[in-house]
Amino acid sequence: MENTSVGKEQRCFLRRTPCMFKQLRADIAAFMSRDPAAKSPLEVLLCYPGLRAVRAHRRAHRAYQAGRHLLARWISQRCARKTGIEIHPGAVIGSGLVIDHGSGVVIGETAVIGENVTIYQGVTLGGTGKDTGKRHPTIGNGVTIGAGAKVLGPITIGDFSKVGAASVVLRDVPPNCTVVGNPGRIVQKKQPRQVDLDQVNLPDPMLEKMQALYDRLRHLETCLLKSLPHQECRECEGCAVAQDLKGDIPDLKKDKGADEVPSALFQNTKPI
Repeated sequence: MENTSVGKEQRCFLRRTPCMFKQLRADIAAFMSRDPAAKSPLEVLLCYPGLRAVRAHRRAHRAYQAGRHLLARWISQRCARKTGIEIHPGAVIGSGLVIDHGSGVVIGETAVIGENVTIYQGVTLGGTGKDTGKRHPTIGNGVTIGAGAKVLGPITIGDFSKVGAASVVLRDVPPNCTVVGNPGRIVQKKQPRQVDLDQVNLPDPMLEKMQALYDRLRHLETCLLKSLPHQECRECEGCAVAQDLKGDIPDLKKDKGADEVPSALFQNTKPI
């Protein structure tokens, strides 16, 4: 009976070996394609803690699925001590995951990560408390998560989205979007369905809204100042704000519409 059991384990190992090498080649190819510092596959295999963490997680995940939870956690924690990357053995990770540098990365038990995902150092895929069941995020295919970003709770990050560095994401993100800020603000990407590794040229939705508000305010100020000669309000005509506006917009005496005032006149002015 014992020999039968040993023989069964050997056959399972032999069946799994081609798949293991195929998965390893795919993981190395992912690092080579997305990390410009990678010079050779051998360097990635021997020197990259992100690849070591992914390989250790695959072993731990198989043990976790087989009900060997203590062994799975031992493999996970041993890898965390060596690499600084803590991945719970219950997490589901697709092929092509790249953990660049990786120090401080934490991935929770019920997290699900799709294919061709890129994660930088300091990222947390965590929960929001002591909830049970699904309590960690689901990351779609082709997602990039910048350094120090926190994605918390049972939310979904859509395919080919990007999370900016140091962002805190607490709600679902549609596909092909960029998330920046704390809390994360969502902006639609201009080039959808592409793995985007650019972590510098990120949109600033708050700055865009403030600029739009400022432009609208200056437009209203211009309209108000043009209408002052037709009003019977001497206080407005003589107040300091009106005089200041007249100095900012010298050609208001001409018969121009408010929309035709050059935008250059609005620079370095004092809003009301």
